[in-house]
Amino acid sequence: MGIFTKGLEIMTLHYDEFKSPIGRILFVSNGDAICALDFEGYESRLNTLLEKRFGPVEFRKRSDPQHLTRDLQDYFDGDLAALDRVPVCMRGTPFQEQVWKALRTIPAGSTWTYGRLATELGRPLAARAVGHANSQNPIAIIVPCHRVIGSSSSLTGYAGGLDRKQWLLGHEGAISKPLAAVAS
Repeated sequence: MGIFTKGLEIMTLHYDEFKSPIGRILFVSNGDAICALDFEGYESRLNTLLEKRFGPVEFRKRSDPQHLTRDLQDYFDGDLAALDRVPVCMRGTPFQEQVWKALRTIPAGSTWTYGRLATELGRPLAARAVGHANSQNPIAIIVPCHRVIGSSSSLTGYAGGLDRKQWLLGHEGAISKPLAAVAS
């Protein structure tokens, strides 16, 4: 799946957009699974993470790759398990992939600390490394890094912005009421 240019394979990825209560969401598919999901205004981060994982990439607009808009709409309409069934292609270091896979086991409506996530992975002293891997998560919401909080229950770090993290946790019932919709 790609084209060849001067001996380098360029991965062709398909993308589309979804208008959500927390702003426009951009998502990317490799044809088999979702490999990136981020927010409008974070395109540079999205591109950097994709090139780091896949090498040179070419983007083609494609209407609803993986039929993700239905699952996103279901999630935002209150079916908090709707994204659990979405196939993902994470492609990171073995440790990153271990962290990202563990993120998908945190139930909606729950939060874990970085320390708990590290302990769940059998590496109780690796909370900082877990935090770093969490920050490199290329598939926001579907790989729910927003469900990880600081040891003092503070809403620390979220690449999409703390207002979105707070909204998502409120939407899922992990914290009291979500904030008003984030401007798109």
